[in-house]
Amino acid sequence: MDSKGFGKRGEDSAASFLCGKGFTVIGRNIRMNHLETDIIAKNSSYIVFAEVKTRSEYPSAPHPYGRPCAAVDRNKQKRLIAAAQEYMRRNRDEVSGLQPRIDVIEVYLKPGSEKYKVLKIVHIENAVRRY
Repeated sequence: MDSKGFGKRGEDSAASFLCGKGFTVIGRNIRMNHLETDIIAKNSSYIVFAEVKTRSEYPSAPHPYGRPCAAVDRNKQKRLIAAAQEYMRRNRDEVSGLQPRIDVIEVYLKPGSEKYKVLKIVHIENAVRRY
């Protein structure tokens, strides 16, 4: 499986996970100019802009590069905030009354499997704060 397909499987798993938590996915890989959001979902209280990071195997020991959420550095956070703000601006009526939130979802998949198995999902709510 190539890295693009691997990432898509992680995003599919994250979207299903959010649906299981009572959210409705309203968009995937939404582009606004040069900005992108992996998943946009909402429930009666929140509109969530989720960044998905997919890795093979859950590390049993500290990984030299840290957890996947560590890849959401300051520059990535700025882009996520800008994307969320732009989406909110363009869709005022749709998001009226909802509290925006930027989450990071780490998805760990069993490697080497075309039918992939989700090993673990870690949902970090409010991972990026600036509203």
